[in-house]
Amino acid sequence: MTEKTDRLETLMGKSSVQFGTSGARGLVKDMTDEVCYVYTAAFIQYLEDVGELSGKGTIAIGGDLRPSTDRIMRAVAKAVADRMYTPENCGTLPTPALAYHGLIHKIPTVMVTGSHIPVERNGIKYTKKEGEILKHDEIGMKRQSVTFPRRLFDDQGMLTDEVELPPPRNDAVDAYINRYVHFFGNDCLSGKKIGVYQHSAVGRELMVTILSRLGADVTPLGFSDTFIPVDTEAIRPEDVESGTMWAGKHEFDAVVSTDGDSDRPLISDECGRWLRGDLAGILCADYFDADAVVTTVSCNTAVEKSGLFETVIRTKIGSPFVIEGMQRARAMGARCVVGYEANGGFLIGSDIDRNGKILKALPTRDAVVVHIAILLLATERKRTISELASGLPQRYTVSNRLKDFPTERSKAKIAELSTGDEKKDAKAIEDVFGPQFGKVAGVNATDGLRITFDNDENIHLRPSGNAPEFRCYTEADTESRAGEINNICMDIMDTWRKP
Repeated sequence: MTEKTDRLETLMGKSSVQFGTSGARGLVKDMTDEVCYVYTAAFIQYLEDVGELSGKGTIAIGGDLRPSTDRIMRAVAKAVADRMYTPENCGTLPTPALAYHGLIHKIPTVMVTGSHIPVERNGIKYTKKEGEILKHDEIGMKRQSVTFPRRLFDDQGMLTDEVELPPPRNDAVDAYINRYVHFFGNDCLSGKKIGVYQHSAVGRELMVTILSRLGADVTPLGFSDTFIPVDTEAIRPEDVESGTMWAGKHEFDAVVSTDGDSDRPLISDECGRWLRGDLAGILCADYFDADAVVTTVSCNTAVEKSGLFETVIRTKIGSPFVIEGMQRARAMGARCVVGYEANGGFLIGSDIDRNGKILKALPTRDAVVVHIAILLLATERKRTISELASGLPQRYTVSNRLKDFPTERSKAKIAELSTGDEKKDAKAIEDVFGPQFGKVAGVNATDGLRITFDNDENIHLRPSGNAPEFRCYTEADTESRAGEINNICMDIMDTWRKP
């Protein structure tokens, strides 16, 4: 029997399936069975190299509701079985539910999901027994060479034999539901009317179950059999319209939703206006009385201006960087460490003790916890969600993206404005943006390029970490101005498509 060896780093270049800010992502046509098999085998071999696996045990697998997910899960299961481990099929479930299952049982997990990106793309997210793989883990995976029988795949890189997944188990979903019902209590949301925008989110039924068991009057909305790429950082106009329509029709206290793999939240106020993810993160952190908050450089400055938290740490964009920041905060002696991203995904870096009950740390993005915490904060303070939001420093952020924008092109444009020469960069930026925004007050190149102007307005330009998209985040003192400057920036960026 002849064998073939693929080095993951080489295969990544050939297939265009790359690590992004949150796992491996690529076009479905490029994510062949062979690519997904090699990625997963490299993950397992890396864990063996660092002593986390020793040739036996269980690896849990889950996925979202994309049409391509089931095929990829089968390729992943084949890699797990061929490495002499037992693949456990947790079925379709939220990414944080699978990660929590892994933390409880101290086993690695593999989640097949493209999160919020369009249906022609997908991805795989790997989690070690103590949490997400971080950037140094990715380096270790890339160095792995995977050997397998040549006959395993055909010329198109697809498995030659049919692979069946084990029957799905409900353990992970049940544990995730019980996590919140036990900690918050059965009747904590009694009297609340909540709409759940289900669309094609993998957690659409689970959200209804959890909120109902917490005592809320829940109305499911917008169920879809077709995958909808809901992006919580760039909310679609039709979802903006639906939110206000649903709230007006049903008199909800809030409408809640998530992205495709249910790790990024959407929550509206009582008028159906969706809260920005970074604003929701502040309110959630406030509810938990956090003393240390870790957030990305793209999130707005209301977190510092609020004065609510003893320590605020800024990181690059991506949950691995937020997790590393939370680890630093804990090493500094912080009592309650949490983190959040501009997409609203909320991470809990330390166990939370409230009324004798413990909410265990979950250092990966979660959505449901944001819904619950904000609703309870409103209840405890006898305010509406809009009143909670208006009580924070009035800094408004807007984000948008240019699709089908080559990553190398966006990186090149940022490099032109960020050479490391302070005076030269300020002039280059002012030549482009000065007529609209004035003088440059400061530049932050932690992740992409964040520019602060003398008028305290901010522009943050950044290539997406998992798709050929160019993102723009803007911040100002009013919502209308934040939107206005975002539109200006998008028009300027659109002219950069061609050299």
